[in-house]
Amino acid sequence: MRVSELPGRHSLFWKLACLLVAFCLLMIWLSWSWGRYMEERNQFLSDEARGTLARYAAEAEAAWRRDQRDGVDRWLQSMELREAGWVGVIDGNLQSLSRDPLNEKEIQHLTFLRGLDWPIHKKGRPWLRVPFPAEPSAGSLVIELPERFLPGKYRVFWRVITNGVIPGLFTLLLCVGLYRLLVVPLNNLREQANAWRADQLNVRLSSGITQRPDELGELARAFDSMSERLQSTVALQQQLLRDLSHELRTPLSRLRVASESEQNLLPLRERIGREVDGMQRLVEDTLQLAWLETERAPLPDEAIQIQALWEMLTENACYESCCPVGQLQCAVDASCWVRGNLNTLAQALENILRNAIRHSPVGGIVRLDGRRDGDYWHLWLEDEGGGVAEADLERIFSPFTRLDGSRPGDGGFGLGLSIARNAVQRQGGSLWAENGPSGLRLNLRLVADDSAATPDAFAGKPTPTVDMNRPQIV
Repeated sequence: MRVSELPGRHSLFWKLACLLVAFCLLMIWLSWSWGRYMEERNQFLSDEARGTLARYAAEAEAAWRRDQRDGVDRWLQSMELREAGWVGVIDGNLQSLSRDPLNEKEIQHLTFLRGLDWPIHKKGRPWLRVPFPAEPSAGSLVIELPERFLPGKYRVFWRVITNGVIPGLFTLLLCVGLYRLLVVPLNNLREQANAWRADQLNVRLSSGITQRPDELGELARAFDSMSERLQSTVALQQQLLRDLSHELRTPLSRLRVASESEQNLLPLRERIGREVDGMQRLVEDTLQLAWLETERAPLPDEAIQIQALWEMLTENACYESCCPVGQLQCAVDASCWVRGNLNTLAQALENILRNAIRHSPVGGIVRLDGRRDGDYWHLWLEDEGGGVAEADLERIFSPFTRLDGSRPGDGGFGLGLSIARNAVQRQGGSLWAENGPSGLRLNLRLVADDSAATPDAFAGKPTPTVDMNRPQIV
């Protein structure tokens, strides 16, 4: 694996690696420390046994010092009442310090004596040699290990605990950690997917999952983003369907009245044609708005000169609306180049321009101006129509909003600014409204392009289609 392919610092890979490494180190430590402890418990004498045997050796030494062999004999007689096994006292030459000599069998046992610190591997009761505490060279206690001191009574039990139960518990803890790390978030994602299946699009994941910096956190945020997008798309489609059905009632009612009237054929035909054209524009604009709201595929972009685009749009606008050229002014110089889709940006600017022309008074000036703002161009189009109420500055971008109270189709359908905002946002920009000194000011923030070297951005490019018969009015 190359260094560039290593997971990120917050990747789930590192969490799993740390968890598994910690588990392996814990098991190694357990097998070393606990295993060594259990080995001592099962193969070596306990501290109690060593203390008792060392005390016996001290008593034997005291008896020897006090009365020599007679003292040893009396002490051995007292030991017969305390311990059931064989007990003796010998010197450095393995000779008995009591008056009773050692027999052949006892001498044979003396060749296999063990110390207190030796492991007890043999079955049965081994013989132990415990030197005198004060003067080890003077003699030693030899004793057959008492039954109660034999280590390893629960050897099988502790082997099961050491090799089975404890590793199983730690493995269970590892499984719990993996479950909390992996399965719990996946269960939450599954619950959200099931909620979508039940049309509960408002369900969101908990912040504990979405705030995770690893891949599952990214997946959770993607799920929430998809849920919000689905919810907004469904809500928009439902709203557009309700608004479209409401807007179609009026032209359909006029068509019914016209068809039932006794008008001449020519006026009736013209009336029907106007209503059908209006309904066709309404359906087309509604479908276009729905497409802009739901489509997320990137648009092909190119360098666009705003001044050239403005000249093309104002030429068509002045021709169709009989507006004098001097009323549509552009203060943006030729250095204003932006990055975007030509046809989509042309339609957005066209809708904004139509809105300004319609709401400007007779002889009112519509002015486009702008300035460079970092990596963006901030453009604004201002008319002299008096503006709108502060509470309506955001509402004018909602579909089917008409503040002038005009009938549907006569003053537009209230889709123009909504289409314009969505078109600008799809190109990485933004569109918002504010009241200027003399009228409404619509602000555009578009991505700047510094790579253009020629003054004509439209040389060799198709001219965007602009239909001035489609009024897009707030």
